[in-house]
Amino acid sequence: MFQDMELFDLLKKHEEGRVTLVDVRSPKEFAEFHIPGSINIPLLNNEEREEVGTIYTQVGPKEAKKKGLELFSVKLPEFIEQFQSLEKERVVYCSRGGMRSKTAATVVDLMGIKVERLDGGIRSYRKWVMKQLETQNFTKRMYVLNGYTGSGKTVLLRRLKKAGYPVLDLEKMANHRGSIFGQIGLLPNKQKAFDSLLVQGLIHYENSPFLLMEGESKRIGKATLPATLHEKKENSMQLFIHLPLERRVEIILQEYHPEEYPEEIKEAFQKIRKHVHTPVAKEIAKNLTEEKFSSAVALLLKYYYDPMYEKTLKRYAENAQKHIYAADLDEAFARIIRFIGDHEN
Repeated sequence: MFQDMELFDLLKKHEEGRVTLVDVRSPKEFAEFHIPGSINIPLLNNEEREEVGTIYTQVGPKEAKKKGLELFSVKLPEFIEQFQSLEKERVVYCSRGGMRSKTAATVVDLMGIKVERLDGGIRSYRKWVMKQLETQNFTKRMYVLNGYTGSGKTVLLRRLKKAGYPVLDLEKMANHRGSIFGQIGLLPNKQKAFDSLLVQGLIHYENSPFLLMEGESKRIGKATLPATLHEKKENSMQLFIHLPLERRVEIILQEYHPEEYPEEIKEAFQKIRKHVHTPVAKEIAKNLTEEKFSSAVALLLKYYYDPMYEKTLKRYAENAQKHIYAADLDEAFARIIRFIGDHEN
C-alpha cells in the first residue's frame, strides 16, 4: 500500500503515464471528486451503493457487507475484464482505503493481476493536497497575462501551453471563465477538484524556472485561489494585452457562443445591470432580446468592463507592467514569446 510519504512519487509516476489509478467508488462519488486522470471501475453503481448504505444504517454493517458482495458478484466477470485490459501498473483507491479497495485488490489478485492500494483512499489524497498547498511557497517567477476583457488571454495561454511553455490554466481547472457570464455552457468545478488540478499542475512544472498564468481574481466560479498563490500573482510581472475593440468582441463571441445560450446570457446580465448607466443598460437588454450580440458585447465592454479594468491597472507598480499592443492574437502571441525570451535568456 502507498503511504502518505510516497504519494508524491505515485502521482509523479501517474503524471508520467507509468501508473493507472483506478477509483472503485460509485460513478456519483467519482463525478463529485476524484484524483485527476484516474479512471472509474466501480464495485457498485449509484443505486446499489445507496441500497447498501440504507441497509447499513437501518439493519447493520454485517448485512450491508453481505448485500454488497451479493450485488458485486453478479458483475465480477466484467470487473475482472476491465482490470485485465489495463496494461500499466494498477493502483486502486476508494473513500478511506477500506472495504471497497480491499475487495477489488483481493479479487483481481486472485486472478493473477498485480495491483496495489492507496492507503487511506481519496481522503488521504485530499489531506495530502491541502498540505501541499499550505506549504507551497510559490517562489518561481510568474508572468501574468492581464488586460481588457476579451483580449484573448485564455486563448493565448492555451497556445503558449501547446507550444511547450509552463502554463497554469486556472480557468480550465475551475471550469469557469472568471466573469459573471463565466459558467454559461460549463459545469464549474468545486474547490476539491480545483485544488487537485492545481497541485497536479505544480507537480508537472516542478522543474520549470517560471510559470505563466492569467490575471484572475481570487475567486473563479466556485473555487478560490490559495492566498499565497494570489499574493504571488498580484506581485508578479503583468503582461497587459491590448487588442482593438472589434477584435475583442469577436473573441468573446467565439468563446461564449451567446446564440446557443440566449436566456442564460440575459439572466447573467441582470446581475450586473444596476452597475450600468440606465440608458445604456436598456440598450444592452434590447440588443440581447433581439439577439444582436455583437452590439451588446461592445456596449458591455465600453461601459462596464473597461472602466473596471482601468481601476485594476492602478493596483500594479509601473515597473511590474509590460503593455503589449497588437492588431490580433497572432501578433500578441509573438510579442509575448519575444518578451519572455528576452527575460529568460
